[in-house]
Amino acid sequence: MNSHRVRLADVAAEPWRNGGGTTRELLAWPQPAEWQLRVSVAEIERDGPFSPFDGVDRWFAVIEGAGVELAWASGTRTLRPGEAPLQFAGEAAPACRLLQGPTRDLNFMHRRGAGVASMRPAHAGSGAQGSLRWRGLYVADEALIDLGEQTEPLAAGTLLWSERNDVEPPARPWQLQSAGRAWWLTLETR
Repeated sequence: MNSHRVRLADVAAEPWRNGGGTTRELLAWPQPAEWQLRVSVAEIERDGPFSPFDGVDRWFAVIEGAGVELAWASGTRTLRPGEAPLQFAGEAAPACRLLQGPTRDLNFMHRRGAGVASMRPAHAGSGAQGSLRWRGLYVADEALIDLGEQTEPLAAGTLLWSERNDVEPPARPWQLQSAGRAWWLTLETR
């Protein structure tokens, strides 16, 4: 099971249709046209609605900036840097209000039926087990990770990921040795 890296600095920013920000798509897996999961970093520059994604579950975390307030018909939720990611249905595209200027945000989406996905904060000593179909780690700050065979540095703004097919044995666990802001992203098949 090979690991792959994508650096935020190497991905071009794509402007939103509504002009409210930009997105850098780090990964659309397994194929961009028919992805089961998608990882991106967005720069929200002004208030406005999120785009709807039918049949998709979505996780959202604020990386930088003061934070956002997301509003649905059922209520609002405020998110700030350092808080746990928020999960919501992609169809329920909330209105977004910036708290005090632009933000940088991590988005993790997966198609329902593709498996069970999760996004959680990654701290030194935490890990991702090897029996997962897909696993990833996004680090906003420099980090050091033990890949089971060796320990490697990760530059700030890097997505590290690997996939496993059904015939491969479980991969060695990954364990984060040191990190600032970082998130584990996983997909388990049912």
